[in-house]
Parts: sequence; structure tokens; C-alpha cells
Amino acid sequence: MRPLGLRASQFTILQVLSLAGEMTQGDLGRMLAMDSTTLTRTLDIMRRHRWIARRHGKDRREWRIQLSNSGKIQLGRALPHWEKMQALVREQLGGSHSDQLMKLTNDVTNAVTH
Repeated sequence: MRPLGLRASQFTILQVLSLAGEMTQGDLGRMLAMDSTTLTRTLDIMRRHRWIARRHGKDRREWRIQLSNSGKIQLGRALPHWEKMQALVREQLGGSHSDQLMKLTNDVTNAVTH
């Protein structure tokens, strides 16, 4: 992702917004198990790159985040790199270990968020 100027956390946010559509910053943070300060800083960088758009929600304190057209383009550029790395990890670990790693990662995330 480095050649694209994209961090893993930013890529994950682009993926989530692509799949889920517009959502509140709070919901995004809970979904990704990211603390508010880190998420705000990451979103500010992404907004400067014009990869996301944000607007106030029903409450002026609430921010709603969505993927911008530039964000869709950036995600499209990044996906082949991500898919290549996923395939490489799966090849090097083997299917069974790769599946175990994914399950463990999901279990840790679920434990932290619940």
C-alpha cells in the first residue's frame, strides 16, 4: 500500500465504507475497534486526500462519513495490491494456518469490542 500513499488502517476504512455506505464516526470506530483520537486523526488525513466526505448528522456533534469518488478510485487502485498480499500470506502459511490466523484475528477483535 505504501506506493499508493495508503496505510493499512486507511485501506480498511475505505473497504468498510465501500461495503457499509455512510455511517457515523462512532459506528465506524466501534466496528473497527479504533479509539476516537486515532480514528479522528486518520479520518482527517483521509479527508485532506479527499478519499472521504463527512457531514453533520442529526446532532451537530455527530459526524457521518462516506466514501468519496476519489476514495472509490483509491480503493480500486489498492485492491489488487491487497489481494496479492492476501494470496501471498495464504501461500506462505498454507490454507489451514491462514484460516486459523483469520479466525484468531476475528476472535481478538470480537473480544476487544464486546
